[in-house]
Amino acid sequence: MDNLLNITNIDQHMLIILAIDVAVAILLLSAMRFVAGLTAKVNTTDELAKEDNFAFGISVAGSVAALGIVLTGAITGESAISYEVEAIGMFAYGLFGLILIKLGRIIHDRFALDKIDKMAEIKNRNITIGIVDAASVIATAIIIRAVLIWVDGLDVYTFIAIASGFVVSQIILVLVTRIREAHYARNNQQDSMQEAFAGGQVALALRYSGQVISTSLAVTAASYFLVYTPETIVENLIGWLFFGLLMTVVVSLLTTIAKRIILWGIDMTQEVDQQHNVGVASIEMAVSIAIAMILTALMV
Repeated sequence: MDNLLNITNIDQHMLIILAIDVAVAILLLSAMRFVAGLTAKVNTTDELAKEDNFAFGISVAGSVAALGIVLTGAITGESAISYEVEAIGMFAYGLFGLILIKLGRIIHDRFALDKIDKMAEIKNRNITIGIVDAASVIATAIIIRAVLIWVDGLDVYTFIAIASGFVVSQIILVLVTRIREAHYARNNQQDSMQEAFAGGQVALALRYSGQVISTSLAVTAASYFLVYTPETIVENLIGWLFFGLLMTVVVSLLTTIAKRIILWGIDMTQEVDQQHNVGVASIEMAVSIAIAMILTALMV
């Protein structure tokens, strides 16, 4: 009987926590749609339902998914100290995550894809740019979530640590984009990858999406090597950067090997870069993400 009462109490506690988390999540996810419309200077209802702008829909979907990923890192569940702390923590981390996602998009636009007016392309229904935009925010969110799980407590130091992880993520994602650009140019008579995106090459966007998302998963591996302490913020920042770069290289090498084996007999450069083969590009994307997920799972 006592055990039954304990189980009932636990269930009631978890149900209340669940209700708080879901309520805050819905509020913030709704805010993300509002922010997307505000940023693009459009009415989201008209853009999605009347104009049928698929590119804008994909971009918004990426933002909503990214915020959802961030919010999973803010949930404490049954370990919550109180309902008030859970609500405040969920809202604070979620709002901070929303801001970082928006900031990450700005950084990606200005430093990674600096030759494209991404928002103008999305307004012009460029689905390729919508896919690239969604992948970039999801990649940022994956790293923010990892840092949220890694830190402990709710104070100024945790927010500094989250911001530090965000900075590292942006440095690495911009660096990976530059490397992929150079690789694309080398294989395509010095053509521009960004111009190819602007030209609507969906296959190339899918491959790139797999690369940036797998990179973000690789960067999260740093959380398994470093122990969070408020007094070692600088050391942690350097550590995240070092292990992030190291794991990015490892994942890239393993992914290259896996792709050559899985897609044996297929010229991936010709199929994706020149023939815009979405099927091959989708497999490349899946392999990139799968290898990164398997490798990071082994770290746990």
